[in-house]
Amino acid sequence: MAIVIGIDVGTSGLKAIAVEAERGAAVASAHREYPLSTPHPGWAEQDPEDFAAAALSALGELAHALGPRRGDVKAIGLTGQMHSAVLLDEARAVIRPAILWCDTRTTAECEAIRANAKVGDAGLARLVGNRALEGFTLPKLLWLRAHEPETFARVRTVLMPKDFVGMRLTGELGTDDSDASGTLAFSPGDRAFSAELLDAVGVPRAIFPGSAASNAPLGRLTAEVAAATGLPEGTLVVRGAADNAAGAVGLGVVRGGRAMASVGTSGVILAHTDRWIVEPEMRLHSFCHAVPGRFYLMGVMLAAGGALRWYRDVLCDGERVGAELRKVDPYEIITDTASTAKPGAGGVVFLPYLMGERTPHNDAAARGAFVGLSARTTKADVSRAVLEGITFGLADSLSLMRGVGQPNGAAPVVIDEIRLTGGGARSPFWRQLMADVFEAQVAITTSTEGPAYGAALLGAAGAGLFSSVEEAADAFVHVVSRIAPDPARAARYRDIHAVYQGLYSDLRSRFRELGKLA
Repeated sequence: MAIVIGIDVGTSGLKAIAVEAERGAAVASAHREYPLSTPHPGWAEQDPEDFAAAALSALGELAHALGPRRGDVKAIGLTGQMHSAVLLDEARAVIRPAILWCDTRTTAECEAIRANAKVGDAGLARLVGNRALEGFTLPKLLWLRAHEPETFARVRTVLMPKDFVGMRLTGELGTDDSDASGTLAFSPGDRAFSAELLDAVGVPRAIFPGSAASNAPLGRLTAEVAAATGLPEGTLVVRGAADNAAGAVGLGVVRGGRAMASVGTSGVILAHTDRWIVEPEMRLHSFCHAVPGRFYLMGVMLAAGGALRWYRDVLCDGERVGAELRKVDPYEIITDTASTAKPGAGGVVFLPYLMGERTPHNDAAARGAFVGLSARTTKADVSRAVLEGITFGLADSLSLMRGVGQPNGAAPVVIDEIRLTGGGARSPFWRQLMADVFEAQVAITTSTEGPAYGAALLGAAGAGLFSSVEEAADAFVHVVSRIAPDPARAARYRDIHAVYQGLYSDLRSRFRELGKLA
């Protein structure tokens, strides 16, 4: 029985899973943690050698767990954190720590890109379809050129973390279209790095590797790596995809009409599209999908599960004590309590902007708030308001997606089914709440392994075990339940969501005044 491996080079650690291709079942997994460094406020760096060491160690553990079945491993697929810059010299040696996606040192460089007479927001929309944001890779290179010119002069290659691991496994340089899309130097529409944009900012095209589809081969496992891990020499390594794209594949979001809602610390809404679409104000990310020839729109809210965790830790002492006595998760008590309040939370609205906000406001100064508290407000109302507020934040991205088409008047994105992953997917109450607010059917699938599972699917498709990424997803991923929206609650939430959206505009200037007083 053929086995495929998925590797996810995450921020907190690396995860590797072995999956039986015929059944789609994970038969072994391994996890390795590595440190994150913050040498200055707003900086976030990691040693790329930790990525490579974690990959070799995890693959060795999988090979040991598989025993004689290690010879059945047909392919390895890769995924990992987007945007982070691994910088290599002419000898392909690491020059300095990788600058991560969550590093915010590049505000001045982003402003310079927007102010560039040859680029500006109009150029960004036309060439790469995304705003210049601190997390992207290109501003990191401009920062390096300005602040570490001797280091920048040594750069011959910039890779994403998964691509660095791929290089160490195969000896080959390369990336895929989905990860390349997150550099701000790549045109998703052309599926190529933008020579026009790179020329405008003075960054050589040659430092970026060649890109191809996510299920395309990168290379084969070297003899050295095979000896170190116990896996077969020559095992195919497939390029894989950025973590959100791989996560979508792992949920079966590989066809039009499907979207993914992920509730982790942050919240992500990702919708599959058959064409490249750029939201006019670029409030949505517009990237190549891991499905060859396809794309996705993505909105990100900065505090989804993070806002619920804050509520649990700061305002739910009783729930935490009760959970300890009952031996249950405090979130179960919070959601159970919230379910006893009526939709609309007694007129209380929660703004979840505890970390500022990305989509749709792109406003670091935004702050959280409870609005509408009265003497009649109950704890159930407050708990429900928190869950509703987080869900409204996710729905903001959906509203943008449903409202965009191409400039020539093409139809907007249609979303019929939203597949859930993350903490919110575990709560029946929250599932129904999302269905009602999203005004769409939400679904729970058999997939529970995250982006690493999607990487394994891409490996299976790349190895020819399936004829396409879509066929692999159909074989591996199955819906186990669907929840339809309640029409009456959906109509009520439409009105409340409108109030929620207006509150940001009402409070935007006050957020800035409060920030000066903090």
